[in-house]
This record gives sequence, C-alpha cells and structure tokens, in this order.
Amino acid sequence: MVKTKILWVDDEVELLKPHIIFLEEKHFLITTSNNGLDAIELIKNEHFDAVLLDENMPGLNGIETLTIMKEIDSNIPIIMITKSEEEKIMDDAIGNKISDYLIKPVNPKQILLSLKKNLNNLEIISDKTISGYQQEFRNISLELSEINSIDQWKEIYLKLISWELKLDENSNETMMEILKSQKNEANKLFSKFIETNYQDWINESASSPLLSNSIIKEKLVKELSGSNPTLFVVIDNLRYDQWKAIEPLIYNHYNKITEEPYLSILPTTTQYARNSLFSGLMPLEIQKHYPNYWKNDSDDGGKNLYEKELLLENLKRLGLSNISCDYNKITNLKNGQKLAENIKDKIKNDLTVVVYNFVDMLSHSKTEMEIIKELASNDRGYRSLTLSWFKNSPLFDIIKKGQENGFKLIITTDHGTINVKNPSKIIGDRNTSQNLRYKTGRSLTYNDKDVVSFENPNKISLPNISLNSSYVFAKESTYLVYPKNYNYYVNYFRDTYQHGGISLEEIIIPFVVLMPKTK
Repeated sequence: MVKTKILWVDDEVELLKPHIIFLEEKHFLITTSNNGLDAIELIKNEHFDAVLLDENMPGLNGIETLTIMKEIDSNIPIIMITKSEEEKIMDDAIGNKISDYLIKPVNPKQILLSLKKNLNNLEIISDKTISGYQQEFRNISLELSEINSIDQWKEIYLKLISWELKLDENSNETMMEILKSQKNEANKLFSKFIETNYQDWINESASSPLLSNSIIKEKLVKELSGSNPTLFVVIDNLRYDQWKAIEPLIYNHYNKITEEPYLSILPTTTQYARNSLFSGLMPLEIQKHYPNYWKNDSDDGGKNLYEKELLLENLKRLGLSNISCDYNKITNLKNGQKLAENIKDKIKNDLTVVVYNFVDMLSHSKTEMEIIKELASNDRGYRSLTLSWFKNSPLFDIIKKGQENGFKLIITTDHGTINVKNPSKIIGDRNTSQNLRYKTGRSLTYNDKDVVSFENPNKISLPNISLNSSYVFAKESTYLVYPKNYNYYVNYFRDTYQHGGISLEEIIIPFVVLMPKTK
C-alpha cells in the first residue's frame, strides 16, 4: 500500500508526537520540520501530497513559507494551523490559496478529517457517484421495462442525463460505457413508444402532450403578464444535456421559477419544429393557411424566413395583437454583440424574442471541420464545447444585460440533436429530401428496422411534397445514406451530430422560466 506523504512544519513539532503516531496508524507517512527554510528545501527536493503548516513560527513565518511553497508547487494542498483568527492573517492565507485552516489547539481527528477532505475529496465523490449509479442501474432498467406514458419518459430521460453529468465529473470510462448502453436501450424503447403513440397525439389534441405547436399558447402567453418585460430566447438545436451544462452560469444572474420538458414535433428540424413553435400550427396547417410562408423540402430558398410573421399571426389569433413584440434572429457574432449592447432599448417591449443559431451552427460545423470533430467527438466533448462557447458568447452577455434591466427570462429550443453512429441505406428519387435523419419523397426503399415510417403524411399533419410521398424517420443513432458513394458518406457522417429523427435527445427539450436576481 502506497502511503500518503505529509510534511508537518511547526517550530514545536517535537510536542506533536501523539498526533504524528495517530496519523501514521492511519497509513500516512509524516516528515517533520521545525522551521520554514528547511521545509522549503524539503519541498524543492521531495514530493509531498500535502503540508500541515504552523502560521506562527520564528524566522520565516507561516504566511511567508506558504507563499514560497506555492511558487514551487502551486497545486500542493496546504493546511494552515494557527492560534489567531485575525482577519488579516486569514485574508493573507486564503489569498495564497490555502486548502484549509485549523485553529489551535487541534486534535488528531480534526487533522485527519482535513487531510481526507483535501486529499480524497474527488475520490470520495467519484466512489459515491459510481456506487449510486450501480444501485440505480437496476431501478432504471426496471422502469424502462414498465414505461407507458410520456411523463415517465421525460422523467427517465432527465434521470439518465443527471447520471451522465455526474459520471462525467470523474471520467470513469467503464461506468460511462454502461450508461451509454442503457441510453441506447432507452432510445430503442422510446422509438417504439413514439411509433405507437405519435399519430394519436397529433389527431387527439385533448390528450396529447405539450408539443412545439402548443408551447406559445400553453406556456409563453401565461408568462407575459406582470411588471417585467419578457425575454424569450430560443437557442436553436439545444439538447437537454447542453442546457444542464450552461444552466449553472445563468443562475448567477437569474432564479429558476419553473422548468418543464416538452416535445419537438417530427421532423425534429428547424424547418418544421421552429416554424411550428412560432406559428402555433402544425406544418400542414401552415401550408394551408399561410402558403406564402411555407416551403417544402424540395422547394428552393430558405425554409425559416417568416418566423416573425408567423409569430405575429399566432399572437393575433390568441387575442394578443395589442402587445408590443420585437423579434431578433442572431446568426453571427456581430449581430449578437449589437443586441447585447442595445438590450436596454428593448425594455419598452412586452415581449422580446431572440433566436440564437450558434448551437445549430456548431453541430453542422462538427460535420464539416476536423478541429470541431476532435473537440466534440462525443457527448461529453459536445457539452464542453457548448459551455466554453456560452461563457464567452454575446448570448450570455444578452442574458446578463437582461437581468440588469429586469427582464423575465424564458429559455427553450426547437429540437435537440444526436450523435449518429449506425448507417442505413435508403433509396429515393431526385426530389427526396437530403436530411440524414428523415426522408420525404416518393417510392422510398429502406430497412424497416431502422426507421419509423408514415405512408400518409397528412395523418401526422405534415404536407405532401408530391403525390404519394411518405416520411421516414431514423430511429436511435441511425443515419440514412444513399447507395451512391456509400462508404465515403458513411465515414464522413459517422459520429457527427444530426437531427430530424426520433430519439430522446432530439425530441425531449426544455422550457425554462427565470426571474432576474435583484442586487
């Protein structure tokens, strides 16, 4: 057994023999020094796992010794032991990044607890996390076998995300692989659940869960009353785990009031889900009532050019045409910075809408740029990259300025995305849509086990792009590839982030209401 090496520095170290014996019995190896200069030489020439340092010593005192030790090894944990609680001494010690401090007289158990806290904290947390997930694994497996409602699916998905984020912190690859396997099994069952229930949800609105087309009517509108102007932020393509990654940063400025998962409609793409979100209509209804605002997959031109108009029409139908509404779509750094600078000017609006496209661009650039592929090779990397971006983004500045100016904040998205791994061949004519996670067109030929198909799009409120066209949606982590240059595209798109199909990651998304913290 490798012993933990401790350096104990105290000018009366000979009086500490009982404490040293106690720690040695607990498998610590104790080296002693009765002055700061000798202790510094020991640190220079030998590795120690931690230092116990007396603050009040003749010659080089504890604070001076601490400062030099940190210059030699900035990462070594140093526990200061002092007779004094003077504020200046504590400030100096904390400023030099002590790990802990103890007030004399100290007993051996106090020292032991401090050493354990500072040396084994990460290990203890890791062990508890692993043990907790091992115990929970069986419970989750049982729950998966018995799920029969969408609320249960929301609950299980958030539980899986929670464990994934906890396991992320200790980088235990074995447990992470087990979790991935459990998520894969969950997605397999979730795809079957969607296949069984989705059409009924679309046609029986009274019993359907909250979907994209209902979010403004059922949720946003109810938040517009009150004295605070509302900042409604739609972060395109934001997975639930990405929201959980950036959430703690926002809590420095806002208090969360409510958080509710809801469902993106199919296909889980900007063209369909976000148009549905703003319009309050399903895509077939948009095509019917606002043909000038809708484009099918096979049509030329942008597919989301009329979100503002669809939103205003939706508010009008809801009897809210009198509210002042400002719409902003941010697609580049300059526009984001400009909005952050001018957010105070938006206070006069009842509702300020911000559509922020960075996460969508990130997923697409991961497909196209090798450096992004390396940085976000898996979900952990993808979350990390999202967090790094958000910390330094104009969007975070917009949110902070929103807090300063008293905006209520609502954050949501239109759909999520999934890391695709399993290619599946599909054949269609030249008018077939290009998305890797869903296809619509005539005479589609595909592997039934890899997709959920709807032969009559109108039954799920989707438009026909041509006579006899159908829709198929990739399940789990499948991506759909044409036979031409098959191997090239299989390798090109494997492990990229795509959306449009059926998975927990794409369909279950957050709707979060927050109020600004007051200073």
